[in-house]
Amino acid sequence: MDISVELTLTPLHDDYEPPIINFIKKLRESGLKVLENPLSTQVYGEYDQVMQLLQAEIKETFTNTERVLLQMKIVKTDRSDYEPHF
Repeated sequence: MDISVELTLTPLHDDYEPPIINFIKKLRESGLKVLENPLSTQVYGEYDQVMQLLQAEIKETFTNTERVLLQMKIVKTDRSDYEPHF
């Protein structure tokens, strides 16, 4: 089954950019469809592939970042082609 995941990574310290950049670069290297905007990153793909990637990358980020918050939304469908109707 395909899923869409929206992620917002928020390191809770002054030097917040490096962990975010590293996290996004790792997601991009996965070969999955990854889209970014100023507030979040979206990952699209098959459930097992996406979740395996996220499990590894979230653990690495949490291990290497002292204080960090991650917000995640998961939708059971591929919404990568969504366009507003208004």
